[in-house]
Amino acid sequence: MKYLLDGEETERLYFRNVDVSQFEQWLPFHQDPRSSEHWIADMEAPEIECKKWFKKQDFRYKNDMGGMNALIEKKSGKLVGYCGLLVQSVDGQTELEIGYSILPEFWKRGFASEAARKCRDTAFKMEYTDSLISIISLSNTGSAKVALNNGMQIEKTTIYNENRVNIFRIHKKEWEKVTDNS
Repeated sequence: MKYLLDGEETERLYFRNVDVSQFEQWLPFHQDPRSSEHWIADMEAPEIECKKWFKKQDFRYKNDMGGMNALIEKKSGKLVGYCGLLVQSVDGQTELEIGYSILPEFWKRGFASEAARKCRDTAFKMEYTDSLISIISLSNTGSAKVALNNGMQIEKTTIYNENRVNIFRIHKKEWEKVTDNS
């Protein structure tokens, strides 16, 4: 399946396909109100939101729209969160996004930046695209730091799923200048 990183790894993480057996491990993300505080949306019960999240990943996998990868900490074997390359439509344009969501207990440990860099490097090495974006709510400073750490800059502010967001972008040519991966 295109865009998925199953079997890849970083210094501290294994990338694995999303599997519904991870439901109980992922449920705390949906139970923590901080996880959704940056999005305007009518949220259902955490269990329902978690089920919808897994259905969305399954749909992405089956329709070649990329998808999240489970991030497994090498040291503990625990699920840390998810990160992946996602085909998105922003302002009528098809884009490839680096998306990431980390379980609150693993926040502020650099896992999102580490996983996002791996996604960026893979997308450019495999020549999936000439640029990558991250879609980040204006109030989400943590995710914005991850995008900046990934070499991205704010390109514009727009509306995405009824939310005001910043679109962070990095072009392959910019990536080549700052890495030895060209």
